[in-house]
Amino acid sequence: MTPLELAVVVLDHAAVFVFAATGALAAARRQHDIITFGFFGAVTGVGGGTLRDLLMGAPVFWVQRPEYLATCLAAAATIWIFGGGKFRERILIWLDAFGLSAYAVMGAAKALSFGLSPLTAMVMGVLTATFGGVIRDVLDHQPSVLLRREIYVTAALAGSAVFVVLILLKAPITIAGAAGFFAALGLRAAAILFGATLPSFQPRTQTPPLPPA
Repeated sequence: MTPLELAVVVLDHAAVFVFAATGALAAARRQHDIITFGFFGAVTGVGGGTLRDLLMGAPVFWVQRPEYLATCLAAAATIWIFGGGKFRERILIWLDAFGLSAYAVMGAAKALSFGLSPLTAMVMGVLTATFGGVIRDVLDHQPSVLLRREIYVTAALAGSAVFVVLILLKAPITIAGAAGFFAALGLRAAAILFGATLPSFQPRTQTPPLPPA
């Protein structure tokens, strides 16, 4: 295994660990038992990659490599042991941003390696980076990341789009990957630090109030 391949594997497991930890934090907020911690961690950690592989008709990655499930369970156990205080949740918000950025690129890269179109590869990058969080929010009865105004899905889309475009322009994969990663991370950081959001829809005309009865 080359140093680059090793770095990709380490980054992949780190992203899974972080996402799984956010799932375990959701279980901690509701004071669930250790089994539920593991379940929340697993579905959050591998949910996005599972959907991507199913849609592409590829072997589901964690079925072939169960060490990813072990990473999810390790993350859940870590949250169980050390708790989920507000300070730790703040750290995990930033770690989640790094995981989101990495998975947006890695999901798009896997889609391109399967010969999918550039647009489809961008979508696969977004799904890989965000769908685990969608499942976590549904299980935790929280508003989905898809329905929040904060920049989250947009950051994943930007990262995967930058990566795919640079690959189409024949840029080296390391440069394309780094550019996509930092594009996603920059947008997500702006949302965390400054509350940056996309403009919301505003109707052009207001419906006049009904006259009094």
